[in-house]
Amino acid sequence: MAIRAGRSPLLHLLALAFLILAASPCLQARVDHRKQISHWTGQPNFDLQNVSSGRKDGPHLLGRSKEITHMKLRRVAVRKKMEVVQQDDEALVKLENAGIERSKAVDSAVLGKYSIWRRENENEKADSRVRLMRDQMIMARIYSVLAKSRDKLDLYQELLARLKESQRSLGEATADAELPKSASDRTKAMGQVLSKARDLLYDCKEITQRLRAMLQSADEQVRSLKKQSTFLSQLAAKTIPNGIHCLSMRLTIDYYLLSPEKRKFPNSENLENPDLYHYALFSDNVLAASVVVNSTIMNAKEPEKHVFHLVTDKLNFGAMNMWFLLNPPGDATIHVENVDDFKWLNSSYCPVLKQLESAAMKEYYFKADRPKTLSAGSSNLKYRNPKYLSMLNHLRFYLPQVYPKLNKILFLDDDIVVQRDLTGLWEVDLNGNVNGAVETCGESFHRFDKYLNFSNPNIAQNFDPNACGWAYGMNMFDLEEWKKKDITGIYHKWQNMNENRLLWKLGTLPPGLLTFYKLTHPLDKSWHVLGLGYNPTIERSEIDNAAVIHYNGNMKPWLEIAMIKYRPYWTKYINYQHSYIHGCKISQ
Repeated sequence: MAIRAGRSPLLHLLALAFLILAASPCLQARVDHRKQISHWTGQPNFDLQNVSSGRKDGPHLLGRSKEITHMKLRRVAVRKKMEVVQQDDEALVKLENAGIERSKAVDSAVLGKYSIWRRENENEKADSRVRLMRDQMIMARIYSVLAKSRDKLDLYQELLARLKESQRSLGEATADAELPKSASDRTKAMGQVLSKARDLLYDCKEITQRLRAMLQSADEQVRSLKKQSTFLSQLAAKTIPNGIHCLSMRLTIDYYLLSPEKRKFPNSENLENPDLYHYALFSDNVLAASVVVNSTIMNAKEPEKHVFHLVTDKLNFGAMNMWFLLNPPGDATIHVENVDDFKWLNSSYCPVLKQLESAAMKEYYFKADRPKTLSAGSSNLKYRNPKYLSMLNHLRFYLPQVYPKLNKILFLDDDIVVQRDLTGLWEVDLNGNVNGAVETCGESFHRFDKYLNFSNPNIAQNFDPNACGWAYGMNMFDLEEWKKKDITGIYHKWQNMNENRLLWKLGTLPPGLLTFYKLTHPLDKSWHVLGLGYNPTIERSEIDNAAVIHYNGNMKPWLEIAMIKYRPYWTKYINYQHSYIHGCKISQ
C-alpha cells in the first residue's frame, strides 16, 4: 500500500485495523462456510455434478422419491453455500479496497488532536474523598503534559498549586468525615482549574516537532559530553597524583642527603650474570615500580636469583634509588640507572630524538591549535601524552645496547602486577623468534589494521592487515637473536619512514608490530591478562589464574579513576603504614 508523503503510517494502520474489525463477522461467516464445504469436499469421489440427477439414473431413482428430493435440496444448499463464499470474497476485497482508499484520505491535521481529559473520570456521584483522589490523578496527568509546554506556564503553575492543596486536604483521610472543612472549597477550586484544562487540545504535529528538537539537542549534548569525558580521562591518565609527587620529592631530598657510600646497592656482581633471571623495568613512577618489584619477589620461588634493572629519568633518579635503599627486595638484586646517562642515546643515533627536535614535531606538541573547549581538546589528545615524548618509552627498542652481556631479559611495564613465579618463561622455546608475547587479537579486533595505516603503500605491501596483534607489558626477549636479526636497525628504518606520522600516529606498539613482524612467538594467554585499565567485564577466574595482570588503559590503579573492583590486586603490595606513604597521605 502506497502511503502519501506527510501522512502518519501509524494512522494508516489504525484505519485499516478498524475496517478489518468491522468486517470480522463476514470473515467469521466465511470461515464457517469453508469449514462445512471442506467437510463435504473431503468425502470420497465428491463432485458437484454428481449431486444432479442424470437421465441414466432415472429408472433407479423413480422408486426413491424421498432420496431424490433430499439430493435436490442438498444440491441447492451447496450452491447457496458456494454463492455465499463467493459473495464473502467479493465483500472482503471491497472492504480492503475501501480501507486503502480511506487510509489515503486520513488527515493528520484532524486526527492529530487529542484531549487530556478522559471520560472514565467524569463520575460526579463519587464521594468527596474519591473525587479528590481522582482529581489528583487527573491533575498529575495534565501537569506532566503542561510541564513540556512553555506557553501554558500560568495554567501549569496553577495546577501545581491546586495539586499541593488537594494533597494537604486529603492527608491520611479514609472517609469524608475525616476531611477538613476546607476540602469542599478546594475541590471546587480544583474543578475550576480542571475545567480550563478539559477542552485543551494539543497538536500532535507540534509536539512531534518539539520532541524531534529535544532529541536532536539531547544527541548533541551526549556527543559533547562524550568528548569532554574522553578529554578528562586522557588528562587524568597523564597526570601524577599529589601523593605520588610528594613521595618522589621527599625521597629525592633524603637521597641527596646521603653520603656517596650509602647510595650503593649490594650484589652488584649479579648484574651481568647470564645464568640469573633478569628483568627490565623502565618507569618514572616510584610507587608503581615498587609494586612490580614487590609482587615479583613475593611470588618468586628463588628470590635470590632475580635481578631487576630499573631505568628512570633525571627527576626521579634520586627517589627511585632512595625507595629501594630503604625497602630492598629481599635477597634479589636491584640496580637503578638514569636514562640521561646513556650518552650514546642521542639525536644522531635515535630517530625519535631527532624527530622531536624538528620544528614540525614541536609545533604538533607545543603550539598547534590549543583547544578552547573541553570537547575540542579531545581530538588527538591521546597522542599528545608526554609518555610518547619520553625516551623511557622507546628504550625498549635498545635492550642489547643497554644490557650487552645478557642473553635473555623479561621486559615488564610499570602498570602490571605479578601473581605467579615467572621463571618458567625462561624455559619457553621461542623457536628462533626474538619476542615472546601474548597475542591480543579476537575475531575482528586488535589486528594490524587497527594500529597501522594500510592506505599507505609502504604498509599495505609489506604487512597483512589481519595479522594478529600482541601486547607489550610482559615480553620475553632473546637478545642473542635480536642482535643477529638487527632488530634495532629494523626499528630505525620504520621510525624514519614515519617522520610525518603517515604510517601510524604515535606510541611504541605500532612500530613494535612492524619491527617484530613474523618474529614473535605467541605465549599462553594465562601468562598475561590485559584490560584492567579499561575493561570492566574481565572474569575474576581469568584474573586469578593469570601470572601477570596488566592495567593497560587510562584507569591506572594509582589514579582516582581506577576501577574499584580491580584495585585490591594492586594495593595489596603496598604498605600504607610506611612513613613516607603515610606522610604523603597516599590512601588505599
